[in-house]
Amino acid sequence: MARYLDAKCRLCRREGEKLFLKGSKCYSDKCAIERRPYAPGMHGQGRRPGRASDYGLQLREKQKVKRIYGLQEKQFRRYFQDADRMQGVTGLNLLQLLESRLDNIIYRMGLASSRTEARQLVRHKHILVDDSVVNIPSCRVRVGARIAVSKKAEEHLRIAAATEAAGQKGIAEWVDVDLQTKQGSFRELPARDQLDSSIREQLIVELYSK
Repeated sequence: MARYLDAKCRLCRREGEKLFLKGSKCYSDKCAIERRPYAPGMHGQGRRPGRASDYGLQLREKQKVKRIYGLQEKQFRRYFQDADRMQGVTGLNLLQLLESRLDNIIYRMGLASSRTEARQLVRHKHILVDDSVVNIPSCRVRVGARIAVSKKAEEHLRIAAATEAAGQKGIAEWVDVDLQTKQGSFRELPARDQLDSSIREQLIVELYSK
């Protein structure tokens, strides 16, 4: 699968807002968008905001959400198609599907400082779902599933740092977790008001519905 290998901070600068792709760095004064609040590239400072077209706004919103969750276009379009086939509001269905990914659940539980780090933990077989090792980051977690860090990884320095930071920043309202034992559960699907208010999912629906 294709992966983005360039500096992740460029993505935040391109979107003009923090996407929280680098864990604790995003909360420090080292955050690139705080130091250079303009688009990347040699002409980044010379770009004038202007008024984007409707299509431009829709495209940028899709790109932003793709980058937040670390997905490629083919994957993202598949999630949208699944959301569109489900009952209910397509935009909310899409966000709930994305939030149900195993790598995202681990991040939301505070067991990893970023989704990229969570993805690495899964691939290295450090995560158990209902007492079974799962090494597929995109695995869709069912509501009620129990998630835990494997015994061999409980003392992992990155996990320890992530749980310590999570204790200060807080945990998502729709998961349960014990940061001491490094285990918890996916309690329920998140409601819209529990998710990022800066995401305008309706623009993505409009883009893919053309």
